[in-house]
Amino acid sequence: MLRYYTRVCNFYYGKNSKKLVNNKKSIPLNGVKEISFDQIEIITRNSKKKIFINQLKHLPKLLRKKINYDLRKIKSKKKNFSNFDFKKTPNILGVLNLTPDSFSDGGKFNTKKRGINHAFNLINSGANLIDVGGESTRPGSKAIKENLEWLRINKILKSLIKKKIPISLDTRKSKIMSKGIKLGIKLINDVSGLEFDTETLNILKKYKIPFVIQHSQGTPDNMQKKPKYKNELLDIYDFFEKKIKLLRSKGIKHEKIILDPGIGFGKNLKHNMSLIRNISIFHSLGFPILVGNSRKRFIKELSGKNDSKLRNGGTIASSIYLMMQGIQILRIHDVNETIQGLKIFKSIINNQ
Repeated sequence: MLRYYTRVCNFYYGKNSKKLVNNKKSIPLNGVKEISFDQIEIITRNSKKKIFINQLKHLPKLLRKKINYDLRKIKSKKKNFSNFDFKKTPNILGVLNLTPDSFSDGGKFNTKKRGINHAFNLINSGANLIDVGGESTRPGSKAIKENLEWLRINKILKSLIKKKIPISLDTRKSKIMSKGIKLGIKLINDVSGLEFDTETLNILKKYKIPFVIQHSQGTPDNMQKKPKYKNELLDIYDFFEKKIKLLRSKGIKHEKIILDPGIGFGKNLKHNMSLIRNISIFHSLGFPILVGNSRKRFIKELSGKNDSKLRNGGTIASSIYLMMQGIQILRIHDVNETIQGLKIFKSIINNQ
């Protein structure tokens, strides 16, 4: 049987979106009037077709039923969790790498004083949550032992939680997750898609904590060695769908789940650009979407001689595009600069 996918498109933002929604000319994404759409793209493995929402009635009955099912999830309001406010887009997940070898800031914040100060700077700049990691998962990196990972993050985690800083824990290891949950972290962010450690699902079920499912092809040490897909967009969509079914079968019933397509994790430039351009397809899965676009290699590959160390220009440009596609969470290193760019863009389009 032919499989159909629904991608919402032709988005409106800000005051114009509110006006169109109030006039019933567009549909609000997740019930938020500030961002809405009036078209969908119907996708199969062999074809694509864009239509306006008001043309749905002309489609065959079974196809119309499938699209209306997807639209219900696309329109449904998201309940807030983990200090994220889904009435506003985008939320910002600030990055705090406590490693000596992360791809862009390894060794920069891996002392207690510098790590804590940076976390406060990120929160004061507008981050909703701080993503703390003690193991580099950059391309080519090797896994480290659990004891070393915990040694890197333990004291800083305790200090930040004591100071009421909301924390996301970036780890692939179930024992690290368990220790962090007991300290009071608000989110688990596992870049392996919950596949690195077989005990992870049991931890998530036991504590009922919110978590991120990130797609990654391969492991950090080999993921960039000629990654291949039949269709990167639909393959990753199917991965999420199967993972959600697995979670439900294991007894994880809550909706506090975030999906991350994993830009740069087992993807080349073509794959990354296809995912970013068509990112709104993942809205039909019914969960908030997170994208880690900050300082990524695709910025270097697209900008050529205009690449820079922090890649702020590429991060801000892609963040604006992702915001306009309704992405709820961006994982960002340079929080102040990115929020500055988003604020200016919003003010311009809202005539403020």
